[in-house]
Amino acid sequence: MGMFLRQSCFGYPVSIFFIVINEFCERFSYYGMRAILILYFQSFLRWNDNLSTAIYHTFVALCYLTPILGALIADSWLGKFKTIVSLSIVYTIGQVVVAVSSINDLMDFNHDGNPDNISVHVALSMVGLALIALGTGGIKPCVSAFGGDQFEKGQEKQRNRFFSIFYLAINAGSLLSTIITPMLRVQECGIHSKKACYPLAFGVPAALMAVSLIVFVIGSGMYKKVQPQGNVMAKVARCVGFAIKNRVRHRSKKFPKREHWLDWANEKYDEQLISQIKMVTRVMFLYIPLPMFWALFDQQGSRWTLQATTMNGKIGIIEIQPDQMQTVNAILIIILVPIMDAVVYPLIAKCGFNFTSLKKMTVGMFLASMAFVAAAIVQVEIEKTLPVFPKGNEVQIKVLNIGNDSMNIYFPGTTVTLDQMSQTSEFMTFSADKLTSINISSTGSLLTPVTDFEQGHRHTLLVWAPNNYQVVKDGLNQKPENGKNGIRFVNTLADSFNVTMNEEINETVTSHNASEYHFFSSGRMSFTINSSEIAQHCGNEFKTSYLEFGSAYTYVITRKDDGCLEPTAFRDISPNTVSMALQIPQYFLLTCGEVVFSVTGLEFSYSQAPSNMKSVLQAGWLLTVAVGNFIVLIVAGAGSFSEQWAEYVLFAALLLVVSIIFAIMARFYTYVSPAEIEAQFDTDEKKKYLEESNPYPKLDSVLQTQL
Repeated sequence: MGMFLRQSCFGYPVSIFFIVINEFCERFSYYGMRAILILYFQSFLRWNDNLSTAIYHTFVALCYLTPILGALIADSWLGKFKTIVSLSIVYTIGQVVVAVSSINDLMDFNHDGNPDNISVHVALSMVGLALIALGTGGIKPCVSAFGGDQFEKGQEKQRNRFFSIFYLAINAGSLLSTIITPMLRVQECGIHSKKACYPLAFGVPAALMAVSLIVFVIGSGMYKKVQPQGNVMAKVARCVGFAIKNRVRHRSKKFPKREHWLDWANEKYDEQLISQIKMVTRVMFLYIPLPMFWALFDQQGSRWTLQATTMNGKIGIIEIQPDQMQTVNAILIIILVPIMDAVVYPLIAKCGFNFTSLKKMTVGMFLASMAFVAAAIVQVEIEKTLPVFPKGNEVQIKVLNIGNDSMNIYFPGTTVTLDQMSQTSEFMTFSADKLTSINISSTGSLLTPVTDFEQGHRHTLLVWAPNNYQVVKDGLNQKPENGKNGIRFVNTLADSFNVTMNEEINETVTSHNASEYHFFSSGRMSFTINSSEIAQHCGNEFKTSYLEFGSAYTYVITRKDDGCLEPTAFRDISPNTVSMALQIPQYFLLTCGEVVFSVTGLEFSYSQAPSNMKSVLQAGWLLTVAVGNFIVLIVAGAGSFSEQWAEYVLFAALLLVVSIIFAIMARFYTYVSPAEIEAQFDTDEKKKYLEESNPYPKLDSVLQTQL
């Protein structure tokens, strides 16, 4: 058996490969499920944006809080191996429950394509997500620490390399799943009615989780399993509590000071435990500034994706959708981790600079802060190109002449003359109190006053005769979401017509009126118009011009002399001009920061932890991620900046200050080797034991020196 355990491959224990494959499958499973979760909330459970986002963030934060639980179970009760196996089972069950909750036909008794009882689906998915949060969180700190346990003394270099490979596996899993799962979701499936295939998209992650569990169990015979040493955390808590009580009791001057506040626990607890707790508290103290890094890092998914929606996704020949920009991060990691390990670190070492773990982490924070400066610069560039939207007390008006004569429109302070089928070039902005009314007239007719504008909105005034007009409230007070394009139709015919677009939109537009905006991704769209006024020989299918990102158009439908219809496009909002490629520098800086910061942090947390608290410190590391998520929720909720770039600059400045504080704290940290300290205690114990049990101490000490 001993031989079997020590098998190695390229100088690494074979068991490592099982652990890395297990992590890859687990992350694929987790990120795959997370990628479509928010869409599942919105389109299947029919929740609104705010509820979906809140539940989503709560779920993510939970996944980073439960590691504490997993670490406690592992370090004090079941050991890492059993914890990983049992919680993986919980996790797999959770994934299966979520997949079942998304089966449309589960509660759809009348086969109309909608579940009759949505609350069953909601309940199931919440139970599933709770199990997943417990599972993924619980095994997170154990898997990385369990991997670290597989190495012998003197394999520090391989162990560091392992944490890099481990991080690679995480990102390879997340990259593949964020690309693949959305593709699965788009498939149609169902027994009675065809719907977007959530069961498949949730089922694949569930299957992979099962694979991950099986792979891990197969390797069972090869692992080096460290036994858990009783309830460590309870002991630690009691020891710390006693030290504080004791310190408070002896606070007067007549008691001699002690070197460290934990030394006040000497009376009751052994020195080994106290020194182990000292190691942990010293590292935990260093962790205090770290959530700030994660607060910036986690905005890739939210703020930066929103920034991408105001940009143009055409880069060279390829077109990217805004939510695909996040994959840049995972791709860059897969490139950068090996480069850092094989090229950058060795070069720095050659130059004679001692690039310690904490120095790396400081540099990582600095790089992330620079990434946000880059994001702010890009934001300023974007804002130059954004249209001006009305503020709360303003009204914006654009006039569109759809009649046959030219018209005069009298605004407060200016007069506009419009020829037939033309519009004012820009939206005109008026403050609501100044805008009493607008007058319309054409040659030789009386004035017609127009009132009924809503504050804080854009309006299009359709005119076709001096006393015939229609005020249309646009309803677009920002760029269209997700880089889509808005399209609406104006009917100039005598009767109403019906418009179908891309097979999904079907709307009837009454005479001399406008439809709502409908939104489409980039590309050419075709639309069909059905009306009683079309002559027999005419076609009724039309194509839009090529749509880019974030534009809005009004298509005015007129009838030509030969009885055929003709659409004329008017631009309401111009498309995004700033290329998404400009986001690459900020992603590059942030990813460099992440590689230097995150990989190093995992490894540092492992190497500085005493043997019985490895998982606990990994959990502490993950806790900083959870706190970072909460910081984003608080900052986003509390400070609503009028300017988005100002928020980016604020975050950059905060992280810069934090990284300076961290650098100062790191100066005073001394690296320890927990294994050596523990070994030292063990030899001391042996000596004591020998002296106590030996009636001839002198003779024995002579023997000892000879040995």
